[in-house]
Amino acid sequence: MPVRGIRGATTVSKNDKTEIVTATRELLTEIVKTNNLLVADIAAAIFTVTLDLNAEFPAVAAREIGWHDTPLLCAGEINVPGSLAKCIRVLLTVNSDCQQTEINHVYLKDAVNLRR
Repeated sequence: MPVRGIRGATTVSKNDKTEIVTATRELLTEIVKTNNLLVADIAAAIFTVTLDLNAEFPAVAAREIGWHDTPLLCAGEINVPGSLAKCIRVLLTVNSDCQQTEINHVYLKDAVNLRR
């Protein structure tokens, strides 16, 4: 079975633990729903956050929604001047028979401007 990448991003209004977890949970839930995924098909998740977010790891949200066996990694995003602030990004690698063109990437809140 091929491995495919699924991107997603969202934003929060402030550097707050609850807000980071809630926004990440919403993003992951929408990616799973939109792509008709099973948690068992998710090979790994890499999260990045802009450097203005450090109140919590986004991976906490994944664990809270049952991704107990999925390898997760969190990292800081490159601090490019003028880039979108307070942004949480994710790259999922998933086992899928879908073509890459059939994958639905999900961008929520102010992150909708990241990908047209």
